[in-house]
Parts: sequence; C-alpha cells; structure tokens
Amino acid sequence: MVLGGVIGFAIGISFSWAQGSSWPAMIWRSAAAALVAGILLRWWGRLWIKCLQESYLDRQAALKKQAASNPSNSTSK
Repeated sequence: MVLGGVIGFAIGISFSWAQGSSWPAMIWRSAAAALVAGILLRWWGRLWIKCLQESYLDRQAALKKQAASNPSNSTSK
C-alpha cells in the first residue's frame, strides 16, 4: 500500500505540475491520488497473492495425484 501511495503521489504531483496548478492544489491532488493508488495497489496485491496461492495448491494437488497414480516400483536386491 505504501508503494502505491508513493506512486500515486508522484503521479499527482507530475500531472498537477504539468497543468501549472498552485502548490496547495498540487498537494491536495497528490494526496487524493496517493490514497486511490494505495488502495488499488493493496487490492491488486492481495488478488495476486491469492492467485499465486491457488496455483501453488493446484500444483501440489496435481503432484500428489500423479504420485498416487504412478507408484514407484521398489525392487529389493
């Protein structure tokens, strides 16, 4: 969320500066952009981690299924 806030603040400052806004307007716009970007990045990060966890669990289930269907033949000498 902090990274999103920093990115949003930088975007807000740069867009406000490109428009030629006053400093108080730049700060307000940057703060709003930081809030929105922080919330958006937190949501996206949680979604990304959830998808990674599901992928990991699916891979583990597939490996267990493969191991169960193809038991290794142990031969004693």
